[in-house]
Amino acid sequence: MNAAILLTGMTGQVGFELQRALAPLGPLLALDRKACDLADGKALRQKVEALRPAIIVNAAAYTAVDKAEAEPDLAMAINGVAPGLLGEAAAEIGALVVHYSSDYVFDGSSPRPYLESDVPHPLNVYGRSKLAGELALQASGARHLILRTSWVYGAFGSNFAKTMLRLAAEREQLRVVADQFGAPTSAALIADVTAQILGQYLRQYLRQYLALGAAGDFPGGLYHLTAGGETSWYEYAATVIAAARAAGRPLKLAADGLLPIASQDYPTPARRPANSRLDTRRLKADFGLELPDWRQGLAHVLQQMFCEKAHA
Repeated sequence: MNAAILLTGMTGQVGFELQRALAPLGPLLALDRKACDLADGKALRQKVEALRPAIIVNAAAYTAVDKAEAEPDLAMAINGVAPGLLGEAAAEIGALVVHYSSDYVFDGSSPRPYLESDVPHPLNVYGRSKLAGELALQASGARHLILRTSWVYGAFGSNFAKTMLRLAAEREQLRVVADQFGAPTSAALIADVTAQILGQYLRQYLRQYLALGAAGDFPGGLYHLTAGGETSWYEYAATVIAAARAAGRPLKLAADGLLPIASQDYPTPARRPANSRLDTRRLKADFGLELPDWRQGLAHVLQQMFCEKAHA
């Protein structure tokens, strides 16, 4: 039995953290886009067939939400078609596929956090491509774990928190949307939860394989994974900027320069859901996990960012 883990998207925010989190689980092969281009379906299947991993963790994705409106075919190829191809190749060798999806599969009209059983209705090309990827993987016949998450950020890569810090250092005033709600979720948390689940999977897989020559039952399917709590983009920005002031970071932003605005006052090519809250009770119950409040993860990542700048 090959116990290797194949990771795609190693240079992304989540992929970067997954390299750290997955390393203790066994042999790990991490690939970037040059080595594994999800837009090239034929090459993708050949890669899986040649490597024959026991687990495929697909952290590669097309994440430019607004740009996707002008590049729907590319977004669909990477986010919508590739997960199904990975699943088909994985099914042939008995591998598990872990895949990440998005709160943007929903339209945000629900008055409560979304359950896994709620019917998706994406508002934009990106959301439609992510939903297509979920459905393709589910139909592939592979054992799979789909983790929907939201508002991802990390110390590595580009994200909202870094953008706010940069703009606060350049401008006296910032206008930030205050009527969209969700849970900022660190790439580190996503990676650590993934590793916790896969650790459980490998222990059960190995036990069943050694005893019976086949993998036993294991919770799989679709789960919501976000940090605890909720906030708005405006409150999120205010938290980031307050932390920067407390850390003594030089900011041009005036003390009263952060202004809340409505979504309609900040039009974007892609529509965003007003409610991006995801109910995570199923994940916590099935895998015995706790998900810390979003402020805890953000404080840790901001500390990393500030220390890096101080030593740059």
